[in-house]
Amino acid sequence: MNNQASKPPQPVGPLAGMTVLDLTQIMAGPFCTMLLADMGAEVVKVERPGGGDDSRRLGPPFVAPDGPSQTGGESTAFLGLNRNKKSVVLDLKTPRAVEVVRRMAAKADVLVENWRPGTMESLGLGYRDLSALNPALVYCSITGFGLTGPYSQRGGFDLVAQGMSGLMSITGHPDQPPVKVGVPIADLNAGALAAYGVLSAYIHRLKTGRGQYLETSLLEAALSYTVYESMLYLNAGHLSGPLGSSHRLAAPYQALRTKDGYINVGAANQANWERFAKVIGREELLVDARFRVNSDRMQNLGVLVPELERTLVTRTRSEWLEALEKAGVPAGPIYDMAEVWADEHVLARGMRAEAPHASLGQVSHIGVPVKMSDTPASVRIAAPVLGQHTDEVLAWSGYSPAEIASLRRDKVAG
Repeated sequence: MNNQASKPPQPVGPLAGMTVLDLTQIMAGPFCTMLLADMGAEVVKVERPGGGDDSRRLGPPFVAPDGPSQTGGESTAFLGLNRNKKSVVLDLKTPRAVEVVRRMAAKADVLVENWRPGTMESLGLGYRDLSALNPALVYCSITGFGLTGPYSQRGGFDLVAQGMSGLMSITGHPDQPPVKVGVPIADLNAGALAAYGVLSAYIHRLKTGRGQYLETSLLEAALSYTVYESMLYLNAGHLSGPLGSSHRLAAPYQALRTKDGYINVGAANQANWERFAKVIGREELLVDARFRVNSDRMQNLGVLVPELERTLVTRTRSEWLEALEKAGVPAGPIYDMAEVWADEHVLARGMRAEAPHASLGQVSHIGVPVKMSDTPASVRIAAPVLGQHTDEVLAWSGYSPAEIASLRRDKVAG
C-alpha cells in the first residue's frame, strides 16, 4: 500500500499481499496483528485522535542508547506490539470516518477488532455490515469472555482471565498468596489464537472465495493452557495446586539451588535421572526405594529436593551446568533480562532485531521466533508515529487529494 493505489504492496514474507484492517488497542489485538505483519501482511492500524492507542502512554517511554527519552511520552509497550504497521487517525464518532472504514474494509482481506461486544455493530461496522460490502472479508473479534454466555458483556482484562481460568490457582508456591503468570499470558495467547484463526479462515477463503467471522476470548485463551491440570480434573478428579517451579508429572524437573544461585534441571525421564545422580556423585539415590522410579520421586519430592540441593550448594551454577552438559543432562541457567539479551545463542538465532522509527532512529525489538526457508518473516519498520500514514491509506482507499484535505480540515482524519 502506498500513495499510488494501483501499486501493490512490496512482496515481503509469506503473507505479502494480505491487507489487514486493525481496529485494536492495548495488547491482545495488537499482538495478533503484529504476528500477521511480521509475516508480511500490510497492517493498517486505525487510531483515535488525541492520543491513539492507549498503550502509547502505557509504561516507561523509549530511551535512546545515547540520551533521554525522545518520544514525548510514547511507550516501549506500544513500540513492542505495533512494529511493521501503518497508522491512520480517524474520529469514529463522525459518520464520515465510519464511511472511511467501510471503504477500507471493502478492499481489505482481514479485519481485527477487540472492542466490547456490540461496539462495532453500533457503529455500523459489524461483520454483517461489512461482509455485505466484501463477502471475502475475514473478520476477527477478540473479547474478554466471548460473544455468548452469561459473562459476554463483561470487560476483559488479563488478570481477571488468569484468575477465572484456574491459572492463578496453579501458579506460585504452595500456601502462598495467589500469583499470576509473569507475563500477560491471557492477552498474548488470545492474540496468538486469533492469528491462528485468521490464517485458518484465510486458507478457507483461498479455497472457496468466502470470508467468515471468528472470535476468541481472553478467558478461553488462558484456559487452553491448562492442558495437564484440566485433563487431570476432568478425567481423574484430581484438583491441582501450585508447585513452584517443579513439574506436575515428573521429577526432578525444576529449579534447584547451587552455591551462587539456581539452575533448572530437567531430569524427568529415568535415563536422565540416572545420569543426573551420577554427575552429582549421589549414586546411592538410585537404589533408594523413595526415588527409584518417577512415581516414587513424585511421591517423595519434598524429601528429594533437599537431598539434591545438599550436594548442589557445594559448587557454583556454572560448574554444575558445565558438568551436566557434558553428561547430556538437560539443564540451564535462570536468566534475568540483561542475561537473556547477552546470551550468544539468543543473538545467533536472530532474536534481537533492529528497525528504523520515523523519529527515534533505530529501535530494538524481539526477533521473529518462526524461521521460514523461502519466505522469511522480518522486523522491517518500528511502530508508526500517530497518524503517520493517514494520507497514504486514504489514497489507497480511493480518496482524492481534495477529499483527503477535506477530511483533515474537518478533523475527521488526522
